[in-house]
Amino acid sequence: MTVIVTAINSQRIYLLGEVTRAGAYPLLPGMTVLQALSSAGGFTPYARTQKIYVLRDGNGGQKKLSFNYKDFLNGRNPEQNVVLKVGDTIAVP
Repeated sequence: MTVIVTAINSQRIYLLGEVTRAGAYPLLPGMTVLQALSSAGGFTPYARTQKIYVLRDGNGGQKKLSFNYKDFLNGRNPEQNVVLKVGDTIAVP
């Protein structure tokens, strides 16, 4: 009998831009924007942490969700730390 695995780690998210380790990461259950940024090793010195965004494909096309890291750390707008979905891309300019 031969078994062919076609979808190993197919549930991925992507981090790009001014993060320490850009690339594809496995999406863990309940993973948030902040947790994903931590997985990527944090920011480079040039990161514009007030301008982070999540690109998400949906029924009506692509949505852009803002994430202001400094605001979040200061307790403002906690709802911006969304739970990620398969295929989300986090961009750190």
